[in-house]
Amino acid sequence: MCESDDLAGFARRDTGLTRRKFGLAVLGAGLAAGMPVLSLAAETKGKDVDIKTPAGTADAYFVHPAKGKHPGVLIWPDIFGLRPAFKEMATRLAASGYAVLVVNPFYRTQRAPTAPEHADFNNPATRDALMALRASLSADTAQIDAKAFAAFLDQQSAVDIKRKIGTTGYCMGGPLVLQTAAALPGRIGAGATFHGGGLATDKPDSPHLLIPSMKAQFLIAIAENDDAKEPTAKDTLRTAFAQAKLPAEIEVYAGTKHGWCPTDSPAYDYDQAEKAWDRMLALFGRAL
Repeated sequence: MCESDDLAGFARRDTGLTRRKFGLAVLGAGLAAGMPVLSLAAETKGKDVDIKTPAGTADAYFVHPAKGKHPGVLIWPDIFGLRPAFKEMATRLAASGYAVLVVNPFYRTQRAPTAPEHADFNNPATRDALMALRASLSADTAQIDAKAFAAFLDQQSAVDIKRKIGTTGYCMGGPLVLQTAAALPGRIGAGATFHGGGLATDKPDSPHLLIPSMKAQFLIAIAENDDAKEPTAKDTLRTAFAQAKLPAEIEVYAGTKHGWCPTDSPAYDYDQAEKAWDRMLALFGRAL
């Protein structure tokens, strides 16, 4: 699947989700996150942070359990950028025992928020602005940022530097996960992508060509409608991971549409998002 097709998937998302259903879905995610039963999850501490990189100052959100040292995790958001839904996701992950950094990948151009609240990808002006932000990123910027963000994590007292770092990415964040794992093979122990776009293309810089440079275990969670557009991408990925002798769980999530994981997405699918979350925690439990 080419990345432009993946991003265009936002314009094809099912908008039949009523306001009431969407509210119930978000409430369900909150319940699943353990918010009403905090005794079952670690107390967390979070704050907005600025990170110096060779390209400037990146804004991000860092959250971790209030006590102890824990494996670090770097989250790459989708094209709508750093926003409350991803901060909540990071906090939920921190409550499971991880020190989590979720970043604004577009910091070179604009501090977060980088998209309007409830942005409509079908709006031409919004779409053009988002695509321009995406065009500002490259394999080179990914390598620079991955190294800077991992270094930030390793400098934090809440991060156990004796344990590997995990990284996750959504939509356009999927390629960034693979690029991060390749840029820091000795540090990244696990990568997870959710409805990632452009993971395996016919271009010479396709992210899947980086797999031989990695040492991480992977979870690749694919939207059903993305798979319908490029049914061979998953096979290309399976072959590449097998040849590199890297464990990789690659699955098409039945009935899902592109963007099904973030709770603020019209395509949000509670049951399948929870399944993907559980598989991610299982991966991190094995690899970090």
